[in-house]
Amino acid sequence: MALELTHRLPPNEQTIAHFSLSLTAEERTRSRHYFETAEGQGLYLRLPRGTMLRHGDLLRSSDEVTWVRILAKPEPVMTVMAHTPLDLLRGAYHLGNRHVPLEVKATYLRLSPDPVLRVMLDQLGLHVIETIAPFEPETGAYGHSPAHSHEPEHTRDRQHRP
Repeated sequence: MALELTHRLPPNEQTIAHFSLSLTAEERTRSRHYFETAEGQGLYLRLPRGTMLRHGDLLRSSDEVTWVRILAKPEPVMTVMAHTPLDLLRGAYHLGNRHVPLEVKATYLRLSPDPVLRVMLDQLGLHVIETIAPFEPETGAYGHSPAHSHEPEHTRDRQHRP
């Protein structure tokens, strides 16, 4: 019988999870979907629309009995490194202009494989390695996109004015 998961809580090492669910970065953006654990346990996500899951998050079943820990599933990625922090910053700037989901760390950038972006990064003199690794892209400045906001558009506009 499939479990219905309706509550998300931040990572907590003290909570003992009954199951773990490994998901790719794209799968962690789905708030309403059916998945199966490695053990074959069916899980229905019934989370608020726009919920973005992170590695270590805990999901609780609707009956408040069962806990599931989310894991970032290793997936194909490009890891970008540079000789200097400024070079890495330039790469992040160009990728940001293309609105690419991007994991940003002090010593590397990580993104989904894309041959056009690979050429651009090579032309910038950056070192690109294609590998399999967990991918944790940034969620954005506000943690979600404005299209997913539940506030009326006219109130969102006022929030950013002095």
